[in-house]
Amino acid sequence: MDLHRLAEERSIAFHRQVMLRARGEPAILERARERVREWIARGEPHPHYAENWARVLALPPEAMATTVVEDSEAMRALRQVTPFAGALPPKERWAIWKDYARRRGA
Repeated sequence: MDLHRLAEERSIAFHRQVMLRARGEPAILERARERVREWIARGEPHPHYAENWARVLALPPEAMATTVVEDSEAMRALRQVTPFAGALPPKERWAIWKDYARRRGA
């Protein structure tokens, strides 16, 4: 089992769940946008991440949801510096981790 790939798949699953939850809780997206604005103002993390996340978060909802979980090199890199930290309750986050821990053991 490729642990790096497993981590990428877990990240996609986390972000997919965030996008699903954001449909009913628009505050999730606003918090992410605010976090990115703070990143841009501080100049950290690297502007590449902040500016690209700002572009993604400005997309229409369906395009954003599709882009965030895209299995591309660009999105794999962006998801490593996510503005969605804290967007899911611990119980949901741990359910994703447990699911992928089982897959690792398979």
